[in-house]
Amino acid sequence: MRPPTLRSLAVLLTLASLASLHAAEETKTTEDVVYGHKDGLALTFDVIEPAKPNGAGILWIRSGGWYSGWEDAKVWPARGKPYLDKGFTLFIVRHGSAPKYTVPEAIADVRRSVRVIRMKAKRFGVDPERLGVFGGSAGGHLSLMLGTTGDDGDPNSKDEVLRTSSRVAAVVALYPPTDLRGWTTDPPAEIKKHAGLKPPLAFDAKKEPDCSPILKVTEKTAPTLLIHGDKDTLVPIDHSTNIMPVLEKAKVPCKLVTIEGAGHGFSAKQDRDVVLPAMLGWFEKHLAKKGK
Repeated sequence: MRPPTLRSLAVLLTLASLASLHAAEETKTTEDVVYGHKDGLALTFDVIEPAKPNGAGILWIRSGGWYSGWEDAKVWPARGKPYLDKGFTLFIVRHGSAPKYTVPEAIADVRRSVRVIRMKAKRFGVDPERLGVFGGSAGGHLSLMLGTTGDDGDPNSKDEVLRTSSRVAAVVALYPPTDLRGWTTDPPAEIKKHAGLKPPLAFDAKKEPDCSPILKVTEKTAPTLLIHGDKDTLVPIDHSTNIMPVLEKAKVPCKLVTIEGAGHGFSAKQDRDVVLPAMLGWFEKHLAKKGK
């Protein structure tokens, strides 16, 4: 086979650029939707709407170590393509970030984001009863907190947002901490090594049980998929294996996918061959339109 000429390479690059531009044009991006304020700062999420929406939405919790960073919304149509191609509308959720804010505050933030998305569901073309959520590590923990502690809202609240439900219909949690008891006072050895984890864990130890999804499971907990590497030393797979029988006892639809040899994160091959198909399958099953 002859090597491509400079001209043919230029044509290929142009076609690739046009394809990328076409893909971007097929989606609609709404940046920095404000869902709350704290200390004069805005809490925001981005919305990426697919070309052919299926009416379901997925919250992507942007959190690692309970630090929540911002990225240009232009990256999400490409990064979220597998979900968008299936018709899911994506909500890229950021919470009040460590080091300024701690775990309980991050939980309150993402819970509020669900309420606002449900309030604005019609605007974004999604069914408020067909919302899923996922995240990795701290994002997985926050996803589990949403799945286990959703409520119907407080009808007596003066805040319209707080009168709205915070329930989600499906959860996918990647290598999530599920039990934070002891983490503020005597954290596991691997956690101690990560200085960055100290600020978000600097909260009253009495709040640890309320921040531990394993203690919050009820029969109303959303269907939950856990994906965890069996060589994870930062958040050992015990966190997932320990919550599974609790979910099963409550008769919550649940599944644990173990990634052999994986640590705290997955390889590109593991993501492509196992993780992403499992996630998409879970959301397609549990966020399907009723009657289908």
